[in-house]
Amino acid sequence: MRYLLILLGSLVIASSCKIMRSNLMLKTPRDFTFDNLVDSLARRDYKIAPNDAITYRVFTNNGFKLINLATESSTQFRNDLDVIVQSDDSIKMPLIGRVHIAGLTAVEAEKMLEKKYSEFYVDPFVSVRISNRRVIVFPGNGGLAKVLALANNNTTIMEALASAGGILEDGKAYRVKVVRNNPLDPIKPLVYLFDLSKIGGIKEGRSIVQAGDIIYVEPRYRPIATFNKEITPILSLLASILILFQFTKLL
Repeated sequence: MRYLLILLGSLVIASSCKIMRSNLMLKTPRDFTFDNLVDSLARRDYKIAPNDAITYRVFTNNGFKLINLATESSTQFRNDLDVIVQSDDSIKMPLIGRVHIAGLTAVEAEKMLEKKYSEFYVDPFVSVRISNRRVIVFPGNGGLAKVLALANNNTTIMEALASAGGILEDGKAYRVKVVRNNPLDPIKPLVYLFDLSKIGGIKEGRSIVQAGDIIYVEPRYRPIATFNKEITPILSLLASILILFQFTKLL
């Protein structure tokens, strides 16, 4: 019986990390080196990438009249047109054909398209919007995670967290991780650690999120509640075994 108790205790201790903190995601080793979010990156505008859905509008005379690019008729009006950025970083546009647009910000894309359309129209005015930008927010409890559509080109981390309902009671405001795609190494993402628990963290909180970012607020560890939930069934089983063992000895 003593060996049975030792065995059960060893199993609990060996698996305690996964049992007691099974809801943790995106774990990093203790010696993990987080990336530095320099100011130029924190305030950088989003750059268009493959698979982005681009909604654009073209006007003549600096926006006086909308050009219907589908029919090339100036008497019909259309609010917007949609294109998808292909894997070769290009989009196919009416009249001007394929143009490389990936790697440009929305403002840079507007200027580039205005220059190309100036060969066909007088003082063209182009409006570009990326319509399928999204981020994933875990506000401190995995069951309340949200996928947020980014309506603005310069949405900050604070705005994204606020849109998800803010940091929950079980979330650690001093351990907010942002996982971002690394254009230089797709296998190894960039990982930033923010401390939003103090007023000094507002500078980091104003960093611009990028499409595809994962904002993960590490949940608070509640050992007593977790123990009652996860370990109590094991102890109940152990107590039943002990009672059965004592009963068989009496027989």
